[in-house]
Amino acid sequence: MANLTKLTVHNPPAPSAPGVASAGADANSSANSSANSSGDPSGDTEAPREGITITAAAAREIKRQQESRGADKAAIRVGIRGGGCTGFAYMFDWAEGEPRERDQVFRAHGVEVYVDPKSYVYLRGTELDFVTSMMGHGFQFNNPNAKGTCGCGESVQF
Repeated sequence: MANLTKLTVHNPPAPSAPGVASAGADANSSANSSANSSGDPSGDTEAPREGITITAAAAREIKRQQESRGADKAAIRVGIRGGGCTGFAYMFDWAEGEPRERDQVFRAHGVEVYVDPKSYVYLRGTELDFVTSMMGHGFQFNNPNAKGTCGCGESVQF
């Protein structure tokens, strides 16, 4: 695992209407397309519900950490691996170079997030955020697919 800020897990309530992205969501595109569904290559429009949404706060922190590492072109690879208190844990690492052939690639606010196909099954519809609170700060997965989490805040049950 790369040296990234603490990661927490959150189970949001189910969306009120299918196919509606959360307010302020950004478009994300797949590895096979350089433009989002509206044809806007900047990736600054509303995201489809089935994608991974990257909030502005998460993108700012990713950029800050890219700069501190001297790796302005690095992407973040997120995924799911077996383990953790409740059966699964989120994986969060730096990815240098091009995405793997079957990766899903999501772009927003000038950053890229890579997701392998197996992890995408569990991460579809997830919002990647960066939060600061009295308890600390860290990346947070708001995953509508999660059935439960552990008190440690770093593992998830599906």
